[in-house]
Amino acid sequence: MRIDILTLFPEMFVNVLGHSILKIASEKALVQYNLFNIREYAENKRCVDDRPYGGGPGMVMKPEPVFNTVAAVEQQTNVRPKKILLTPQGHRFSQSLARELSKEPYLMLISGHYEGFDERIRTGMDVFELSIGDYVLSGGEIPAMIVIDAVVRLIPGVLGDPDSITNESFNNGLLEYPQYTRPAEYKGMKVPEVLISGNHQKIKEWHNACALERTLRKRPDILNRV
Repeated sequence: MRIDILTLFPEMFVNVLGHSILKIASEKALVQYNLFNIREYAENKRCVDDRPYGGGPGMVMKPEPVFNTVAAVEQQTNVRPKKILLTPQGHRFSQSLARELSKEPYLMLISGHYEGFDERIRTGMDVFELSIGDYVLSGGEIPAMIVIDAVVRLIPGVLGDPDSITNESFNNGLLEYPQYTRPAEYKGMKVPEVLISGNHQKIKEWHNACALERTLRKRPDILNRV
């Protein structure tokens, strides 16, 4: 998979992409990250935003720098990217959507900043608007990082044990069951006997029951969708 990140602050991504699972995915040549500074493609590199027509607070990203960056990047490859615009007005990000995006060969993430995008960026290019939740951040950089992390770990071969994805929260519509490791007892708290019984069928049943109980207790809204 190729992932292009269009942003005014590419330096924010360097450490994130260079560690843990995202770094492993790159080292395995399963994903290629490319950072593009939108400012470098602006006619006036010192002016990528402006006051909105009609008045209002804050500054809005101008269309010209974003259109120029997208055009320049698309000239580098014959593959058409799925362009994702990070915005609070977009579709709510979810595990199922992350799974769909992990099957794409080429993602282009466009991160805004300031008060948002000139509306012509939304309407003038084929973009999929995406939101990570019902709140507002200073820019689209952190949402882009979240999307990248959630998507890349679902690419086959990235994680050492593919079964680890199967049992994670939200993957099957439920929260994940409780997990324990050594020691078997810590500060008087013991690992449930069933987990050290060796009875794999009983363990599976316990996992399923705990996942259902935990979801019912913590996130009953999820059960309404299952």
